[in-house]
Amino acid sequence: MNKLNTRLFIIAVIPAISIAIAVYLSDRYDKEPIVLLLKTFVFGALSVIPVIIVERFLSSLNIFPGLLGVAFTAFIVAGFTEEFFKRLVVIKLMCKNKYFDEKLDGIVYSVFSALGFATVENIMYVVYRFSYNPYIGLYRGVLSVPAHAIFGVTMGYYLSLTKFASNKAREKANFRKSLLMPMLLHGTFNFILMAGIPEGGILIAAYAVYLWISNQKKLNTYIYDSYSRIDRIRHDDEE
Repeated sequence: MNKLNTRLFIIAVIPAISIAIAVYLSDRYDKEPIVLLLKTFVFGALSVIPVIIVERFLSSLNIFPGLLGVAFTAFIVAGFTEEFFKRLVVIKLMCKNKYFDEKLDGIVYSVFSALGFATVENIMYVVYRFSYNPYIGLYRGVLSVPAHAIFGVTMGYYLSLTKFASNKAREKANFRKSLLMPMLLHGTFNFILMAGIPEGGILIAAYAVYLWISNQKKLNTYIYDSYSRIDRIRHDDEE
């Protein structure tokens, strides 16, 4: 790997690693085993393989003209496929794992799966596909990689509601939302970028702020829930 590719590779992986560290540190009261987080990250990265296969197949079915075709690509080809396989990693690895014992864990593992995927995707774009564009790494580092993490927050929020649901009806409803909601957020993000709207830059900036604020609230809710759970355990131990 020459010096240019090495520099591009570093630019491609730094955003996801930085966010992963921030999410790990946010889990202050009952941290997850690093080995399991790395495993989730790696399998999230490997999910790129089935995503590419399915996206190519779905793209071949896109016969819609104009904005309908853009919507199909944004919501189905990309949004549905990518969120489905990122979620599948968490379901298979963590949903029945003994370490998934509080609501914050759903967000942590979902974000790590999303960041594994985003890392490989970013390398493909920054190092190979658009290596001639010096700004693509900055653009994706500011928008695309954080967006994947934010979609992971939404996914994990509903996976946790699924796992800790009080009845089967809520469990099924939240399980559906754990795919539908990040898919819709992801599809909307992609649609704004792909539609060629004159005010697209302003819209995507406003949408990014909305995503950040709404998902930060979800994260803060579960961080407080984690603190309350540990506080109750300590109080019971003292008694």
